[in-house]
Amino acid sequence: MTTSSSSLLQRIEARLPLERRPWQEHDADGGWPQAAVLVALTDEQEPRVLLGRRAMHLPLHPGEVAFAGGKREAGDDSPWDTALRETMEEVGLPRESIEPLGELDALVTRTGFQVFPCVASVPMDPALVVDAAEFDSVFFPRLSVFGDRQLFRLETITLAGRSRKVPHYQVGEDNVWGVTAAVLAQLANVAYDAGFDLQRDWKVEP
Repeated sequence: MTTSSSSLLQRIEARLPLERRPWQEHDADGGWPQAAVLVALTDEQEPRVLLGRRAMHLPLHPGEVAFAGGKREAGDDSPWDTALRETMEEVGLPRESIEPLGELDALVTRTGFQVFPCVASVPMDPALVVDAAEFDSVFFPRLSVFGDRQLFRLETITLAGRSRKVPHYQVGEDNVWGVTAAVLAQLANVAYDAGFDLQRDWKVEP
């Protein structure tokens, strides 16, 4: 159980499962490559969420807003191991400063990755060392921003002959979209009962 001082973080923790199952229990039909991200929330009464702008030279999702995280590697025992390792590599946040809160539904990206979001609390003002090979910058918007229905929309796109509803948030000049937006909408539903409907396009079906 977290020792967080934030009642909102305690609410999130109470509403999310914290199973920390090993990767082999997550092996999914369909053969998607697997990844995990850390949804890092600052431990304060109005939590902020750690996001980064992916480096423009990256082959996948350049310039997009994303969580710290990445692909499963051979030495990773669970999605949490993947998320914590990648977070340390990308933004220098050590695992001892990260308090797990729970897990959101796994989602599938448009590039075919099965992504596991791991939600955790981190110190209010974490000292970060950002890897410029991964992120051009990082920022900490208030989590409450993503509960604002006026900033959220679903747009229909067609990929490989299939139409799907894609979630978007417009936050200042940033268009936060795709799996990152879907994760934030899921979390807003948990934290604020926001009632966002993702139309199940992004979830991994059993």
